[in-house]
Amino acid sequence: MSKFTILDFTKKFPDDTACLNYLFQKQYSNRACSKCERTGQYHRQGKTAHYVCNCGGDQVSPKAGTIFEKSSTDLVKWFFAIYLFSQSRNGVAAKELERELGVTYKCAWRMAKEIRKLMIDETGLLKGTVEADETWIGGKRKMKHKMDNKTIVFGAVERKGKVNTRIIPNTTEQSLLESVRDNVAKGSKLMTDDYRAYKGIAFVECYDHGSVAHSKRQYVKGDVHTNTIEGFWSQLKRSIDGTYHVVSPKYLSSYLAEFQFRYNYRDHDSLHLFDWMLGRVGLPHVLAYQRNGSYL
Repeated sequence: MSKFTILDFTKKFPDDTACLNYLFQKQYSNRACSKCERTGQYHRQGKTAHYVCNCGGDQVSPKAGTIFEKSSTDLVKWFFAIYLFSQSRNGVAAKELERELGVTYKCAWRMAKEIRKLMIDETGLLKGTVEADETWIGGKRKMKHKMDNKTIVFGAVERKGKVNTRIIPNTTEQSLLESVRDNVAKGSKLMTDDYRAYKGIAFVECYDHGSVAHSKRQYVKGDVHTNTIEGFWSQLKRSIDGTYHVVSPKYLSSYLAEFQFRYNYRDHDSLHLFDWMLGRVGLPHVLAYQRNGSYL
């Protein structure tokens, strides 16, 4: 991943004007006026967040249709919050944003929630050698072999590739079948533990299936293992426990999207995660979230 230090940030985005100009250039630099049909003729209208054509016949707002649209918080604070998210490997707590930005906790929490929308990723079907597994997050363990109030998460990871996650209602064969089918391309080599549901799924969907018997303390059998997905679960749980401490089931999908995004873009050298995230402020799936109130 390319470097983008805090000195680079302060030089590029010293104030709200620089942030607003950046948004305008990204979205409207080639816009033709609806009246005079000329391009490159827009200027900022006083101290407002609007840009108007020199002919006065067209007006645009760079914040419209973005996560900043209904916020009165300074844009430079928004950009710095996104920068903090892009720099962290373990997430950024709302209390940390509160301290760094000098805003209220309520404002910081809302900003963090909105920024995670930028990390929703449409990965598509995984191919090649894919490890699949499920885990339990949150809640409390009240007695041996029984999970209380925990959320079940399914995950599949392409070796040396991307990861997909989703919340599932249970670990029945039907539930796992739908998850595998929606995330793993047919013909892939599917690696799982010895949970018997996966054997039936592999047969029905014609996957080349390999499994290790975790119940017998077998963790590697040649190239068959689930260490990659187990490593992702470990990082996810450490980050949630260490940074966020408690995540409610209602918002867990947004935190899954956050860490899935970090994992999937970990090796991109062309752009820093900050640039990736800024480039997503007006993407269709982010706007779709704002309309229907649920994560993909």
